[in-house]
This record gives sequence, structure tokens and C-alpha cells, in this order.
Amino acid sequence: MQSKKLAGAKPRVSTKQYLDIAEIRDNIVVMKDGTARAVLLCSSVNFALKSEEEQQALISAYVSFLNTLESPLQIVIQSRRLNIDDYLERLKQAEKEQANTLLKVQMADYRKFIAELVQLGQITEKRFYVVVPYNPLSDKRKGVFSRFREAFAPALIVRLREKQFAERKTALLTRVDHAVSALGSMSVKAVMLDTQGLIELYYDAYNPDIRETEKLAEISQLQVESA
Repeated sequence: MQSKKLAGAKPRVSTKQYLDIAEIRDNIVVMKDGTARAVLLCSSVNFALKSEEEQQALISAYVSFLNTLESPLQIVIQSRRLNIDDYLERLKQAEKEQANTLLKVQMADYRKFIAELVQLGQITEKRFYVVVPYNPLSDKRKGVFSRFREAFAPALIVRLREKQFAERKTALLTRVDHAVSALGSMSVKAVMLDTQGLIELYYDAYNPDIRETEKLAEISQLQVESA
């Protein structure tokens, strides 16, 4: 006997078709609609601990930042469970290398206490991102002549696409520099994520359940299958 479910089973559709991201290259996120994104990882400012004068200065800087924007920005706050596995591993290694028996016992107790505290307390950390987009003013619809030329001159299209990407990257980086400078006026340090950082960011966002158990490998070790 043959199961009807197995007989009528169809190959699963790739998850890629549900994502708006076309590719990540040269520290830039390229969307399927041709737009581009850069992501800035930003530090935080403890507003409550500032004096009244400092708070007013921060508010004025933020208002000035908003008024000088020439293009939209996206602010993303991501909350995730605190991961201290690397810290615990360093403590474990230091414990093995410790010659003093008393200190060795104290380090073991401290390591267990920290691990239990994070696990039972469900301690989370927040990360702050600013997404800088670039949307070129171009006609997305292709005419008959353009499609005909692509079919018979693929090498030319590749060169044009590379040139187009370089131009969009330059324009996007100009906006990134402006955003970093404006954020710096508010005592907020911003760093642009590289390709590895972007891949890890989206991997964690789309795989919240397995990101702790299935770590993402380095970009040089990833095997990408073509569509």
C-alpha cells in the first residue's frame, strides 16, 4: 500500500521566495525591488541619569537630527535573551589553569552562580539599530527592447548591474555618514554592520527558536545554493 499523503506530496517551496532580501554583499542589503539598506548598530544613552541641562541638550540634538533628515530612517529595538556562553567558557578555562585550590573552587562556584542567575532570571539584552535605506528614482518596468537586449547581451547586463550597484552603494554610504554624524551629536555611537554582521542579524531574526542551538558559521564557511 502507498500512502496518499506521500503520493500527493509536493516539493517544499523555498523560504527565499518569502523574503524581501535579494542578496547581502559588500556590507549592503539589496532588496528585491532594487532598493538598498545599510544597518547601523547603535549604543544607548541612559537618559534618566542625565542632569536636566544634559537632557535638554539631548532633546534639542534629537529634534535637530529629525529636522535634518532628507530621507526616511527605521529605528529597530531588538530584545533577546542574554547569551554569556563565551564568558562562561573563558571562566572555565581560567579555572582549569588556576593553581590555587581555594581560588579554583571559588571560580567554579561563581561560574555556576552566574549560569543559574541568567537561566532562572531570564535576563535579556537590548540592541538598537538604525536602518538607512536608499531608493533610486528609476523606472522598474522594463520595455520590450530592454528584455530583448538582456537575452542577447548578458555580459553587458552584468557590467551595467555592477555599475548600478556601485553607484547606489556610494549614495547609500553618503547617507550613512550623515546619520552617523547626526547620531554622534546625541552621544550615540553608531557602527555600520559588515556582511557577516548582517547575515547574523537576519539569521537571528528569522530563526529565534534555533539561533542558540544552531550557531551560524563564518561567511567564508557558508555554502550558498543558487536558485
